[in-house]
Amino acid sequence: MHNTKYVFVTGGVTSSLGKGIIAASLAKLLQERGFSVTIQKLDPYINIDPGTLNPYEHGECYVTDDGAETDLDLGHYERFLNIPTSQANNVTTGRIYQSVIDKERRGDFLGKTVQVIPHITDEIKYRIQLLGETGEYDIVITEIGGTVGDIESLPYVESVRQMLWEKGEENAIVIHLTLVPYLAAAGELKTKPTQHSVKSLMQSGVSPDILVCRTEHEISDDIKRKLALFCNVKKEDVIQSIDAETIYDVPNLMLQEGLDDVVLKKLHLKSKKKIALKKWNEFLTKHKNPKSKVEIALVGKYIELQDSYKSITEAFIHAGSSNETKVKVRWIHSESLTPDNYEEKLKGVNGVLVAPGFGDRGIDGKIKAVQYSRENNIPFLGICLGMQMAVIEFSRNVLGLVDAFSSEMKPNCKNPVINLMESQEDVTQKGGTMRLGAWKCNLLEGSKAQKAYKADSIFERHRHRYEFNNEYKDQIELKGMKATGFNPRTGLVEIVEIPSHPWFVGVQYHPEYKSTVLKPHPLFVDFIKAALKQSKK
Repeated sequence: MHNTKYVFVTGGVTSSLGKGIIAASLAKLLQERGFSVTIQKLDPYINIDPGTLNPYEHGECYVTDDGAETDLDLGHYERFLNIPTSQANNVTTGRIYQSVIDKERRGDFLGKTVQVIPHITDEIKYRIQLLGETGEYDIVITEIGGTVGDIESLPYVESVRQMLWEKGEENAIVIHLTLVPYLAAAGELKTKPTQHSVKSLMQSGVSPDILVCRTEHEISDDIKRKLALFCNVKKEDVIQSIDAETIYDVPNLMLQEGLDDVVLKKLHLKSKKKIALKKWNEFLTKHKNPKSKVEIALVGKYIELQDSYKSITEAFIHAGSSNETKVKVRWIHSESLTPDNYEEKLKGVNGVLVAPGFGDRGIDGKIKAVQYSRENNIPFLGICLGMQMAVIEFSRNVLGLVDAFSSEMKPNCKNPVINLMESQEDVTQKGGTMRLGAWKCNLLEGSKAQKAYKADSIFERHRHRYEFNNEYKDQIELKGMKATGFNPRTGLVEIVEIPSHPWFVGVQYHPEYKSTVLKPHPLFVDFIKAALKQSKK
């Protein structure tokens, strides 16, 4: 029988310490050692999923092949491991409670009083073990969202305590990520926050097996000994995680610290092969030693929180490395672009990416960014709403349909070149009701997309309600914008291009979700190549 091992990653002292990056880095090292690994995220908020959250609240919403709207950490998992995640890789408190309440309504609990223990904790443990019980994975790493001590995280910590007890210490361990701050006034690193964090965890019945300490300065052996003594771990189980130049350095840093060795030892596992990280380090070398530089304008309306476009900026890094080029992003708030200043604000860029989004705020600025790219032969990539803005701009300024618009922004517009899908017309619920997940797209022979992908059909991930209105397709194509990608089942347009332009591509889907370190997304690679060509003019 397949015996899956479980590693739990908790966080203390403060949020945003990088549990997701540590989990992904450890998974990468274990994968390199020959183990089959997956990572899941348990989120303590009561939303069913992040799909209805404003990006300012939680950064981007990441979408999996099976259509799950998930936490952005799943993007890190995929980018590091180069394997797809699914609905099972992200669990929220909302989903846990919804499931338990549905069971209670059906009478599954046979009249019992439904309580946090055992009913909620049983549901959490069931979800944690779903991936492990498929038999596909040797190790499942589970990241617990939030910070130890938060009231929302308590049921998860209790579930971890129960699983440690049920599975035994050789089958389940806890890594606690914490902060060791440097106090400039005292001129030293302070261990007290970590001590209190571990104490809080132990009060919940969970004793960490490994401490990973985020720090700006090197942690001395004396501090490691002190942490080991007060936090009830061995000195070799105190791992330093010093601030890195890039998140892609973290697997190498964790390798130097021996995190993977400590984990395998505790799980009673022997390495299946020697770590090489060959392709990973080839990517890093190119990323850190670029031969060229391009500047791309990223035009969006959530740019105050750059995590709102996390997958896009990471896809730029992957594509940049592939082209041995540094991609500098010029962040432009679409609301700041006006008919008077858009040329000045976009002047000098080598490419323009108009980002996805919802609602009518900042729409005019996005349309102006498209116009600038089209009229000045600047490489252009429009994603989802960005593609729709490209269709609207072309319809207005080339076709002469001055009132062309999307029915999302103007329900009664005279020329809705972007319209609501028929399947969406009677939808009233917001969460999980869009066109979601991977859909097939057939590519037109000789198109920019087909040349970039080097394929005739592709599967890409979607997250939208509104589509290219096929009633306007012939008019638009007559004037020089071509539909070059189609969904074979619905006939919906997935890709538009302007063949007479050096590089002008709009896609209805989200290519950024599928870009990884080892497989940079072909559209981004081709877009950066076009920007590089433009920079040399």
